[in-house]
Amino acid sequence: MAVQASELQDSPESTTVVVIGAGPAGMTVATLLRHSGIDCVVLERRSRDHVAQRQRAGIVETRAVRMFDSWGLAERVLGGVPYDGILEFRVDGHSRLVSDSDGSEGPPARLCPQQILVQKLTETFLEDGGDLRFEAADVSLHDLTGDRPTVRYRTADGTLRAITCEFVAGCDGDRGVSRTAVPDGELTAYAFDHGIGWLTVLADAPPPAHPLLATGREGFAAHFPRGPHASRYYLQCPPDDDPGAWSDGRVWDALRTRLGDPALVSGPITDREIFRLRSLVHDPMQYGRLFLVGDAAHIVSPMGGKGMNLALYDADVLARAVRDFVRGDDSALRTYSARCLRRVWNDQEFSHWLTRTLHDAGDCEPFLRHLARARLDRLFTSPAAAGAFAELMTGLDPTGEAVSHSALSDVTGGGGDRTGA
Repeated sequence: MAVQASELQDSPESTTVVVIGAGPAGMTVATLLRHSGIDCVVLERRSRDHVAQRQRAGIVETRAVRMFDSWGLAERVLGGVPYDGILEFRVDGHSRLVSDSDGSEGPPARLCPQQILVQKLTETFLEDGGDLRFEAADVSLHDLTGDRPTVRYRTADGTLRAITCEFVAGCDGDRGVSRTAVPDGELTAYAFDHGIGWLTVLADAPPPAHPLLATGREGFAAHFPRGPHASRYYLQCPPDDDPGAWSDGRVWDALRTRLGDPALVSGPITDREIFRLRSLVHDPMQYGRLFLVGDAAHIVSPMGGKGMNLALYDADVLARAVRDFVRGDDSALRTYSARCLRRVWNDQEFSHWLTRTLHDAGDCEPFLRHLARARLDRLFTSPAAAGAFAELMTGLDPTGEAVSHSALSDVTGGGGDRTGA
């Protein structure tokens, strides 16, 4: 239920940016803005404990680590341990190691579970005097095309509040209020259903030496670290499968078979769910003074670990653009959508390629299976193919930064309101 203007008892507060959502996208935007001396208020509908414990992605890619480092924040906001850049692929049980190192100087990627990143960003933001409000209910956005948008919400004790601002950063995910505040017809949605399901399993079991991706006639599986004593596993399954049909014994049997590891050590399973692999891009990523960030603008198949890292990229671009605006230059704000979407589509293509390659190389129509295995063979044997793979995995490819602001102004017609991908 949206808060109505007639219900408000106090005059509105005022700030520069209202950030909707306190996940990795929202807390990165807020932390970078606060680090720049720019006022902002973060509204989050969940409790702090709930946000801090959400289990999601686990690798902060090299580009994102170097982004935080460029702000002087890497040591404060990144937990976990350095990632050595080695991925293990197993095809029919045969192992190949692939490096994503491109030889460039600078800090590497980090194995940092999303909840650790969010916790550290939250701590940093609050230590720096940030304004973060949990359990904000009935959030609604108003006057987004005017000079001073208003955000209304209800506090945990039922008090009605309103905040006017220069900009709204919509960081509340695919099902949040930010994107639904955009009128129909203003955004174009590009959606794709991969027709694939994954059973995801979190267990108190030893992590692998390297992130592991496996494929074979029984289907795809993966094993990723989620801490020194915890692992996340993935098993390909029908998209409409029932997680309740996967007993602990069935899970471990399938993992041992598909990972080609009969001696795989099991442990207590603490969580399991099934989700469909899908991709979605909204274009543009802006409506008036509302800027969509992360999952509010795009969903990417989890293969390749690009979802959270794309959100961090968006957040960096937006924070720098707002900082420039405060200093008198609005060009980066006008090109925000075009700049972000260039990287979004680049990472969507990479994720789609890796998704199809590893799933088609397993239980698939023979012609497609042979094509997928030829792609894997090229990855394992061609230095050029391995180099391109490393470039895309690290996020250090030049395509996201190759076009200048002036060139992007030509693409967007100067206003950035209807961006072409």
